Amino acid sequence: MTDGKYVPTSREQAFVDAIESPKYDRQIINGLSPFLKEKAPEDVQGFYSSGEIEALRVLKGTERDVETRMPVKMTRHYFELAKKSQALRNLVKASPAETLELEGAEDPGFQMDYSPVEGLLHKYEMGLMYVVSTCSAHCRFCYREELIGRKEIERQDGTVAKKGMAQIPDITDYIRSHNKIVADNGGRHPESGREKLREILLSGGDPMVLSNNKIAGWLAALAEAGVESIRIGTKEMAFYPDRFDDAFLAMLDRFHLTYPDVGLRIMIHFNHPDEFLAKDDAGNYLEDASGILRWHPNTKRAMEGVVARGWISVENQSPIIKSINDDSAALRIMQRALKRVGVENHYFFCGRDIIAHKAFNVPIETAWQTLNESQKGLSGVETHARLSITHYKGKTEVSAVTNEPIPGIAGTENGVVIFKILRNAGSAPDRGKVCIVARNPEAIWFDGYADRVIFDEAGLFNYARVEAAKH
Repeated sequence: MTDGKYVPTSREQAFVDAIESPKYDRQIINGLSPFLKEKAPEDVQGFYSSGEIEALRVLKGTERDVETRMPVKMTRHYFELAKKSQALRNLVKASPAETLELEGAEDPGFQMDYSPVEGLLHKYEMGLMYVVSTCSAHCRFCYREELIGRKEIERQDGTVAKKGMAQIPDITDYIRSHNKIVADNGGRHPESGREKLREILLSGGDPMVLSNNKIAGWLAALAEAGVESIRIGTKEMAFYPDRFDDAFLAMLDRFHLTYPDVGLRIMIHFNHPDEFLAKDDAGNYLEDASGILRWHPNTKRAMEGVVARGWISVENQSPIIKSINDDSAALRIMQRALKRVGVENHYFFCGRDIIAHKAFNVPIETAWQTLNESQKGLSGVETHARLSITHYKGKTEVSAVTNEPIPGIAGTENGVVIFKILRNAGSAPDRGKVCIVARNPEAIWFDGYADRVIFDEAGLFNYARVEAAKH
């Protein structure tokens, strides 16, 4: 870097210069305005009923305006899928119910406490970057509603600002600086105890709305900075699978040729099998002669292009959301269909405590029971996914929900919930520790168990906000 400007290496520049960056026509229907003003394409206009439109219209400009909470957006591809799926309609259609209760955290998980430079979260041995603040379409339950909505949030130092986007010079300088300190200190950072920052997740928003040139620029810059593995977090496979075209795949091939030792993971976000499986006009899944469920041809082409490259790992993760995929049969179909084509089932999540989360979250115990039921009848390799809930200390597995009392222990008469910390910030001192609480079938967040704690070596209910973020 020179005078604040990033200067790529010759290898890096040669890679980026060779990339083709076509333009894409996602045919996006942006906002409620086209529906309120009857300007949407004729066949799309009926996506909202007249009653639904009027209910949303009266909220415009009030504190319950749904678009103030979360912008409305969908692609033509997703609209076509949603015509045959109530679950998908629920995923992208705005509803007045979203703003009935606006409780929630403006910065879920106090993520900004772990932001040493703008646009980067360094919580574990990996970093997450905000590289863009939008997607091709918007899930109403989005975990990043504060980012997508470009809302101002209070930082730990008391300042108030929107979350900023990552910039290559700042990020690569931080990676090199952190990793040098770690190396000079024998493999651990002297203050935080962290190891090398070896993995980066490109997130946002959805990195796949960026051009191939910009994605390539990030990949190469991170590789040059010494990152060992790069993830691309995306829902574009559901919203606009044609984005995974020959030009994009050629860019990945060239990256692998240029930086063969850098791992690449595509973290996709299918929430429901209706996002990738083909259906007839009556809404039934189509099968081939062997009874295998068919994929939507565009999505099949996109997935095959990625999975065929054996050096790319493809993994799916999804929250379990009310009226979208809180359905064990749907989750069973999804896990089986994905694993069959070479996609790993990574995590399912309980809904995060975002603003208005009560409109979307199912109870924690219901989510566990739904996932557990969905995995009955699946093979061992199809059931790798665990149920996680994101505590401020890190990702925490909902390990078990029991029905029977524990003899001699008060408060367990109706069974218990067992949490286990999977991913712990910093040097991970609490990884593997557990917390046991008495059941509360209505609890949708940790606070629903605050008066039912039986055993808490993990410290889930004795937690103060972290000190100012260290390197």
